[in-house]
Amino acid sequence: MKRAIGLLELKNITKGILAADAMLKAANVELILSQPLCPGKYVVMVGGDVGAVQSAVRSGKSVGGTENVVDEFVLPNIHADVFQALSGCTEVKAIKSLGIIESYSVASAIVAADTAAKAANVQLLEVRLARGMGGKAVVSMTGEVGAVTAAVKAGSNVIKDSGFLVDQLVIPAPHHSLHQSLF
Repeated sequence: MKRAIGLLELKNITKGILAADAMLKAANVELILSQPLCPGKYVVMVGGDVGAVQSAVRSGKSVGGTENVVDEFVLPNIHADVFQALSGCTEVKAIKSLGIIESYSVASAIVAADTAAKAANVQLLEVRLARGMGGKAVVSMTGEVGAVTAAVKAGSNVIKDSGFLVDQLVIPAPHHSLHQSLF
């Protein structure tokens, strides 16, 4: 059986809490994240077997109301680096080149991060989730410039058609002082 994560991003806090409760009651899943985010959104992330996660997300969406859903996903086989990047626990020794993907939703940023990490040999640095950023989310990564360019392109392309992509950026050789201000 494959491990998966699923996420619901809702427009309001009360519907988010209601959806979180429904998701946990609907299937045998583990609660990974359940919290309010800027600007008054709520995000719920669960993990478990693919079928259980799919069931939980469907249930949360139904109870929370589709009109309240900003974004959602179910990702089977999520790249292991995504969890470290989400928690901000990635040890950054050096930034060779810097890649950034900016998105209008938390869910799309996580999907972009997973896709980028699978597309090329990069190190995810952080997936910053909508705190103090007006609901936006940012994915950052480092590696050789060719790999970062390929990863940013892949991550951006996967969310481009959803309308959630804000911008993307690759800096081949960022100034060393930038490292301290970012991480």
